Formats: sequence, C-alpha cells, structure tokens
Amino acid sequence: MPGLLILMIVMTVGWAWWSSARAAAERAEELGRQACHAAGVQLLDQTVHASGLRLRRGEDGRLGFERSFRFEYSEAGDDRHVGKLVLRGDRLVGFVGPMQAR
Repeated sequence: MPGLLILMIVMTVGWAWWSSARAAAERAEELGRQACHAAGVQLLDQTVHASGLRLRRGEDGRLGFERSFRFEYSEAGDDRHVGKLVLRGDRLVGFVGPMQAR
C-alpha cells in the first residue's frame, strides 16, 4: 500500500511538472511568433527550444522557475539569427531578438 501511495504522488508531481513546462513552452512560442511578426522577420523552424531552467525569486519573494527559450529567425531569408526569451511563470522577463519594424 505505501508503494502505491508513493507512486501516485510521484505521478502527480511528474504530471504537474510536465504540464507547467508545456504551458511555458507554448507561451514562449506565442511570444516568439508575435515578436517575429511585429519585426517583419521569419521565425525559422516554427518553434522555440528550451535552453535553461533556474530557480528564482519572483517580485513577491516566492520561489519559482525561470525558463529560457531560444529561437532562430531570418531577416532576408538567407541569414539566421538567434533570439532568446526568458519567462518567469508565464511572464516575459527577458528578450533578445528582432526589434519591431519602424
């Protein structure tokens, strides 16, 4: 019986971890796509890739995960540039990439 309880707890924690990671990746992809569209550049490979995970304190002082994502974009179609997004929870806290077209 204790083995089943431990397995259920591990499965619940694993599902919560996977769910939050997937939600962050979807949010990062949406933000990367919007940034590329606003700058008039092409998002290459149509996706973002997780590149880092850190434990950080939020503005409220509570611990949470800060996830980094990288993506590639092209300005002219024959070049490749790397952009980076940093999310704390679902909030964008860092961005390096294409700037909005003037």
